[in-house]
Amino acid sequence: MTKPPFSSNKIASVDEARAFFAAHPDVDAVDIIFTNLSGVPRGKRLRQHEVIAVYETGRFLPGSVLVVDITGRDTEETGLVWEDGDADRYVRPVPGTLVPAPWLGKGAAQFLTSFYELDGTPNDLDPRHVLGRVVDSFAERGLTPVMAVELEFYLVDVDGGRVLPARGQVSGHRGEDIQVYGLRELQDFKPFFDELYASCDAQGLPLESAISEFAPGQFELTLRHKADALRATDDAVMYKRLVKGVAMQHGFEATFMAKPFADQAGNGMHLHISMNDEAGANAFASEDPEGTPMLRHAIGGMKALLADSMAIFAPNANSYRRFRANSYAPVAPTWGVNNRTVSLRVPAGPPSSRHVEHRVCGADAHPTLASAAVLAGMLHGIAHQIDPGPAVVGNGYEHPEAKVKLPNNWAAAIDAFEASAEMNRYLGTRFVKNYACVKRVEMANFMAQVTEADYAWYLRNA
Repeated sequence: MTKPPFSSNKIASVDEARAFFAAHPDVDAVDIIFTNLSGVPRGKRLRQHEVIAVYETGRFLPGSVLVVDITGRDTEETGLVWEDGDADRYVRPVPGTLVPAPWLGKGAAQFLTSFYELDGTPNDLDPRHVLGRVVDSFAERGLTPVMAVELEFYLVDVDGGRVLPARGQVSGHRGEDIQVYGLRELQDFKPFFDELYASCDAQGLPLESAISEFAPGQFELTLRHKADALRATDDAVMYKRLVKGVAMQHGFEATFMAKPFADQAGNGMHLHISMNDEAGANAFASEDPEGTPMLRHAIGGMKALLADSMAIFAPNANSYRRFRANSYAPVAPTWGVNNRTVSLRVPAGPPSSRHVEHRVCGADAHPTLASAAVLAGMLHGIAHQIDPGPAVVGNGYEHPEAKVKLPNNWAAAIDAFEASAEMNRYLGTRFVKNYACVKRVEMANFMAQVTEADYAWYLRNA
């Protein structure tokens, strides 16, 4: 078996599994999880003895699962289904991710995996290997990205086909106004949040502050930063599954879709990133609120590749409904200091905390792929010392740079992504080709649907 070239993407040892089952002898229903290009957790449920075998030798899974779309449909156009004989690859466990899944019962657990070819080579369509490739490029420069993920979501009721903000568990009241940062809104869902925090603690997920966001039923919680980009995004993947699972136990749905309500705020995913040098010090730290030259170059690279990356930051048809001026969803390649109207924000804080917040992604984006694209931009900027230009002061939606629009529809974003020399260079040509193929086929299938809006607009008027 050949050694994986990605030093950042390690394989868990069987000792980890044995220690887990020694501590949790009653666990005998374990979900083995893989998230492909579309970010939907997929896998199998195994018995305890089967899990030990996975940690010893891996588990075979069909390679076609790498390119199923968000609905679970094969993307035959990739050539990785019938032409490939729907051949098996195998998955290996991710260290530190074998944890209890309390919302599924006291005998339940889960772990994440990565895909490998039969000869042990990392599969280049696996999002974790795509990110690992970029992280290793930073390591070659003596740099380590430090990341944290913030995710917004709605708690909703599905009532006779209608989607509505969830009724409060304590008051029974369904919110109708914004109440941003409202404490009563957190109190009204206390049973949900209590279980959410307890489940995160059981899984070792570093969940911190919670706020009521800019719409009824919308919340944002923060995961603590880590000097391990793969682990930070694993945390986000596990957290999204956990939120949905706990919500179901409380009788409602949690959704991370980008724009669940036309007249309310969308759900964003904000990535906070600093950069450690070889001594472990923050290479962005500076008394200057704009940070060090390296931070400015990183921002310059992110600006330069923002349009090329939109197919990852906004991966679905619904994603593009979120981008509206004066909505706190960025619409242009802009940056600024302590300014939430721009795409790339350097938050206020002491010099040692200097970092950048990437605000473009929808919460529907794959955290691992989004991080790979963001870090690719930073790497590009640092390598080429790209000047980001002056920081935006004031309303970024009205700044002259706001006239430089990002791709504002799914088709344009996919085309820009596939044609990007930089995306091919940093993320891998085979990955870019297949991601674009999956999303293009998914788009065609979505556009083939006849919706209620079609009937309302065109049935009598066309």
